[in-house]
Amino acid sequence: MPVPVQPASRSRIDVPTDSRDIAGDFAHLHRIEVRFADTDAMGHVNNASYLTYAEIARVAYYEAVSGEPLPLATHGAEEGMILAQIAISYRSPAFFGETLAVETRVDRIGRTSFSMVHRLTAPESRYGPSRLIAVADSVLVTYDYGSDRAIDVPAELAVAIESFEGRALRG
Repeated sequence: MPVPVQPASRSRIDVPTDSRDIAGDFAHLHRIEVRFADTDAMGHVNNASYLTYAEIARVAYYEAVSGEPLPLATHGAEEGMILAQIAISYRSPAFFGETLAVETRVDRIGRTSFSMVHRLTAPESRYGPSRLIAVADSVLVTYDYGSDRAIDVPAELAVAIESFEGRALRG
C-alpha cells in the first residue's frame, strides 16, 4: 500500500454555528452534486440518498488514503471492509442542483474496526444561506470474505489512515 500524503490543508466548510454540528476539521473533502433522482415528492433530497452520499465519500476517502481502489469481493478481493453501522442526523434539507460538501475523517481505529464521521454542508444558493445539512457517524469492519468474519485492521491501512489524519488513532 503506497504511503499517502497528508492533505495540504484540512477542511472545515464555514456554515452558521449549529450546536448539533461535529467539532473539528476534516482530512478529506468530497463534493457531490444533488441529482433530480435524489429528491422525493417533497422536493428535497430523500433521506436514503444521504447513505449514498456517505458511501461515495467513504470510498473516495479510502482511495485517497490507500492510493488504491476499494477492494471488492465481486472483483476478486479476499479482504476488504464492510459497513457495520451508520447513524445520520438530518439538520436541514438539500435540494436538486446544489453541490454538497462531504467532509470525512476517521476518529478511532480499533482491533477489527474503525469509526468514521461525515459532515455534509450546502453552500449559499437560491435555497438560502450556507448551512449544515447532516452529520453521520459510522463503523467499518475489516473483513475476510472467504471465511466470512472480521479480521484485524491491516497494519499498513492503520498507518496510512494515521498518516493521512496526521494523528494517532489506535489504542
